[in-house]
Amino acid sequence: MINSNLSIAVLIPCFNEEAAIYDVVQNLKRKLPEAKVYVYDNNSTDGTVKCALQAGAIVCFEPRQGKGNVVSRMFADIEADVYLMIDGDGTYDIDSAPEMIETLISQKLDMVIGTRLEQTDNAHRSGHKLGNLLFNKVLSIFFKSEFKDIFSGYRVFSRRFVKSFPALSSGFDIETELSIHSLEMNLPVKEIETPFFERAEGSVSKLSTFKDGFLILWRMIFLFKEVKPLVFFGAFFIFFVGLSLLLGYPLVTEFLHTGLVPRFPTAILSVGIMLLGFLSLTCGFILDSISYGRREAKRLRYLSLPAPGQH
Repeated sequence: MINSNLSIAVLIPCFNEEAAIYDVVQNLKRKLPEAKVYVYDNNSTDGTVKCALQAGAIVCFEPRQGKGNVVSRMFADIEADVYLMIDGDGTYDIDSAPEMIETLISQKLDMVIGTRLEQTDNAHRSGHKLGNLLFNKVLSIFFKSEFKDIFSGYRVFSRRFVKSFPALSSGFDIETELSIHSLEMNLPVKEIETPFFERAEGSVSKLSTFKDGFLILWRMIFLFKEVKPLVFFGAFFIFFVGLSLLLGYPLVTEFLHTGLVPRFPTAILSVGIMLLGFLSLTCGFILDSISYGRREAKRLRYLSLPAPGQH
């Protein structure tokens, strides 16, 4: 049973979801009668806003295109104890919402992710399914993640997660940023398996397999550099030093035997590459100290907010 003293906000980012949004809002209001349901429209050109209003949602607007911009606006605007975020395309199992919220509250978690279990063969496009598997693997390598579905748009958050999350992504890489933030801050999170359905007839995915795939990969690399700069720049150090030694070893050997340096340009190149390596290592050490300080500041901001179920 969900604590009735807690305020719950349901956040639905929307772009052209006329086909499904009415049923999504109605089912959420039926399943979570104590919650306020917010639909954030992102420049829809169909009847999304009209359908959401008819279903009883509180409709807000974000003119900057992109899911990340919408999430940033929602997290900044809405005040609540618990936040449930769900896409407006009708693919997620709304019956799982109370369990996800109760899990967050009872176990004092900061994020619960609804990992998707496909109910039909067509619930996921094949390119999206493959991309999800690959990026989950990349995240596990970069950040030692154990997440099974980092791209799920079905999540429950505590207030202290939402209000301490920077939300810097502008597009579909926002789920990646959410997952990496929880890993960087070592926050208590959990995944719960939930059914995943086909889109409603007339609803179309806005995710571009290749364009958004490259954006997500770039976001992972960028955040890896921000979160673990010593490892990132240390890899360049190893590469440059190895290349310098490969170029310079024959020259050093020949100099020891003859006292001559016959390939002087190669010697200059080898020394220059070695300097680049140590410059990279120096950058890594400096940025690692800065990253540590930023992480401390974010942690203190996080700890200044009440845990789930507390005021």
